[in-house]
Order: sequence, then C-alpha cells, then structure tokens
Amino acid sequence: MNEYSFDVLIIGTGIAGLSTATKLAETGIRVGLVTRESDPNVTNTYWAQGGIIYSPASDDSLIKDILKASANSSNLKAAKRLTERSGRILEDILIDKAKTNFEREENGKLKFTREAAHSKDRILYQGDFTGKAIQTSLLNYLKDKSRFPNVSILTKHTAIDLLTPLHHGVRIQQRYEDLKVVGAYLYNQETKEVCKAISKYTVLATGGIGSIYLHHSNSEGARGDGHAMAKRAGAVLTDMEFIQFHPTTFYNSSSHRRFLISEAVRGEGGVLFNCNGERFMENYHPDLELAPRDVVARAILEETIETKHECVYLDISHKDADWLKNRFPTIYDHCLENGIDITKKPIPVVPAAHYTCGGVKTDLDGRTSLENLYAVGEVACTGLHGANRLASTSLLEGLTFGYIAAENILEKIGKVELYQAFDIKDWQDGVKKTDRALLHQDWLTLKQTMWNYVGLTRSNDRLGRANAMFHELLDEIGKFYKKCVLTDELIGIRNAVEVGYMVLQASRRNKESLGCFFRKGS
Repeated sequence: MNEYSFDVLIIGTGIAGLSTATKLAETGIRVGLVTRESDPNVTNTYWAQGGIIYSPASDDSLIKDILKASANSSNLKAAKRLTERSGRILEDILIDKAKTNFEREENGKLKFTREAAHSKDRILYQGDFTGKAIQTSLLNYLKDKSRFPNVSILTKHTAIDLLTPLHHGVRIQQRYEDLKVVGAYLYNQETKEVCKAISKYTVLATGGIGSIYLHHSNSEGARGDGHAMAKRAGAVLTDMEFIQFHPTTFYNSSSHRRFLISEAVRGEGGVLFNCNGERFMENYHPDLELAPRDVVARAILEETIETKHECVYLDISHKDADWLKNRFPTIYDHCLENGIDITKKPIPVVPAAHYTCGGVKTDLDGRTSLENLYAVGEVACTGLHGANRLASTSLLEGLTFGYIAAENILEKIGKVELYQAFDIKDWQDGVKKTDRALLHQDWLTLKQTMWNYVGLTRSNDRLGRANAMFHELLDEIGKFYKKCVLTDELIGIRNAVEVGYMVLQASRRNKESLGCFFRKGS
C-alpha cells in the first residue's frame, strides 16, 4: 500500500486551503495539498464572481453589517477577529505575495464596490471573476518550486476518511489513545489504489455542500466530503440547517449547476421585475434589491408562485452598454451565449443553493473538537455567518482563518511526532463492480429530495417526507459502499447522503425561522 507523509495535510485547494498552505510553506515544513480534481483550480473559489472585503481593523461598521445580515445571530467574537486580522492578511497574501490583479483607478488606487446589506463600498473586485483572479494568482505563487520545494499537490486524489487510531488502529490498545486525527486515506483515481497519507496535522478545506441540491451555483465537487469525514471521525458539526440560497442565478432548464448572476449586478443598480413587469422588492424589504440574500431569495420564490411563472427578471440594461461589458464580462458572455443581451434585455433568474453557513465546529484558531484536526473556509463553522452570510465575507473568511490556523499549527508543530503508518490498517476494498445506473439514480433522488423538501422553504410535512426517503437512501448506499470497488463517484454519493441527512435532522430540530432558514408551521 502506497504511503505519503507530511507535516501538514490540507484537503482542498480553494482560497482557505491555499491561504493555509502559503503561510505554512514559508517556514519550510512539508505541506501536502490534496484535490479530487485533475486541475487544482477547479474550486468554488474559482467561480466566485462578486469580490472580497478589504476593510481596516477599525471598521466597526463591518461587524454591524455582519450581525445585521445574520439576523443578529453571528458569533460576535468571530466577526471581531475577522475585522481585526483580515486587512493585513489580505495585504500580505494577495496584494504583496500573490499579486492578485484587483481593479484599480487610473492613479493606481484600488477600486471598491458595494454589495447587498453592506453600509459602504468596501469590496475589492476584478470584473465579475474575482474568485478566478484570486485562485489563479495564489495557486501560481504556491506552485513555484524554486520558492516552495516543500509543497506537494496531489491531484485526482479523493479523500475517503480521516485516520484516527480509534477507528483505524491495528491494535486494541490504540482505542485508548486520545481521539486524534493522524492523516487520511486517499483514493488515487488513476491507479485505483488507496494510500495512507500520514500527517502531524490535517486541515479540512473542502468547501460546502451546494451540489447535493438539484439547483445550485457550486462546482459539482461541493458535495460535503469534509463534513462527512469529520462526522464519521467524531468531530462536532453545527448550524447545518443554515443553507444560503443565492437569489439570482441564470434560469435555464438544461443543467443542475446554475450560472451565478453576481450580487454586484444588484449592487450596481440592477432591478428585479416579475413576469408582469412589476418591480416587487418594495413589497418585501425597505432596502429593495439590496436586502439580505435570504429575503430576496424568498421574495423571488413567492413571486414565481404567485405569478405561476418559472422565474423573475433582473434588469440592468439601463446602464451604459460598454460599461456593462467591461464591468461584467463573464456574465455578459454567458448570457449572450444563451440568447440574452444584458445591455438590451433583462436576465431570467431564480434562486439556487449557494453557501453552507454551518459546518465543522471550530474555535477562532480553526481547531476542531478532534486533536490535530483543523477546518477552514466553508467546511468550517466559527459562527461568523450565524444564520445568514453577508455578501463577500466568504472569500475573506477562507483567507483569514486559513492564515490564522496556519499560525496556530506553527506554534505547536515542533512538539508533535508523526504517527507510524504501520500502526494504521491498510484499506480493504470491496469486490463488486459499481452499477453506474444505480449511482446516477441515487444522485437524482438525493438532489430532488433536498430541493423539494429541504430547500428554500421547509415544513413539518416536507421534512417528514424527506426523512422517510433518507432512511431508504442511507440503507441502500451503506450496503452498496461496503460491497463495491471504490470510485470517486461512490465516495461522493456516500458523503452526500450522510451530509444531506445532517441538514435534514438539523432542520427538524430547529422550529424557529431565522436568516436563511425558513420553516412554515411548527
């Protein structure tokens, strides 16, 4: 059985994982970055359009905006930590080192824009592809072997499970050791083999769970792998009912992954109309189109139900055509390819699953409830977002808390010994070939169940129906997983069903509508 050993193993190559890796790599320790994709650029970070907050440590208004957007449910300590640390971390990592190309004025000063629920212009951006600019610049910086020969990037490697002596030790006595994580089993998609990756510390940076919904804005890899692995290892998860739905994604009937129409379009003056040409947000919130995302998303849902029309329309055609093409080049091109010229016509939009506010519970240094396991970015939950995320805090959260987690690891890593690989069991694979038709149907069942019953609006009856369907799914997938030869798809559906069940159970326990969680009845 092949083996890897690292000082720190980071699972995920989005902004949170890359921020952590950059801070660690600068000290010369051995860092392993793992992604199930063939290209480490394929992350939710890459698809992020809007921007990233750049705010001075003294900006108390950012804390107020975070709390307001969350319906006053955010962890105040997390909001303060973000505000106090993020500005200098952004300068260090993105501006000084990665040289991320943000929009600038003619005199070289950074340009700022505003998004929904922000009280001022404080968001850096690059057109409507800010995430791509950040992802590529940060990854290129880290991939420079002359600078970081100590960094290994393992592509096409799917994390299966976190390694703990309790669950994977070869001797009974190992059950009595402290509950800790010592690495992960990794599935090599090319060789079809499973290897042990042993590490002093392991960092989950696997992103969210959006793709378990029928309609979502995420990469298809956002299926909750990190959440499920952490749960099986014994970590605490929290706030899993708080799934944020983006109000405006491009409506068509051809795919599950919906193209995001950035919050910035409304920030720059975009107006919502229903199919009857009526501007409707004034009926729902005094901030109109710049109301918090959960309010706008539910307003759009109500309008589609009321008008019996499949979408509403976002119109920004009143702006100068050349300005629109320059400000939103990606959105302009995508809409044009689908028959909509945004300089002349409104954009058909619908809500879609977008961001996971809950996740693996951590402290403000990224530490989970399991020894030697950290979680950063969307997979983690510091409580920063509470029941609803403020626009453009996601990239900043991943950058900031990834950096802070690395700082904390560096303080202690000299005192930690690498676990012996021979003390961890070799992986035992199944023998039966997977039936792809069954896997495909299981994915459809899961996605439709989550969208219809555990979606934007939830009720006791809908959640009850979902519960019955999940019992069958969990049973069937569990049997299938034990018998069959591993594939990335099999690993993914196992994790996705487990995570969907977490969201369902958290939704059943919570009787109170709050932020992005809306429940009808008791």
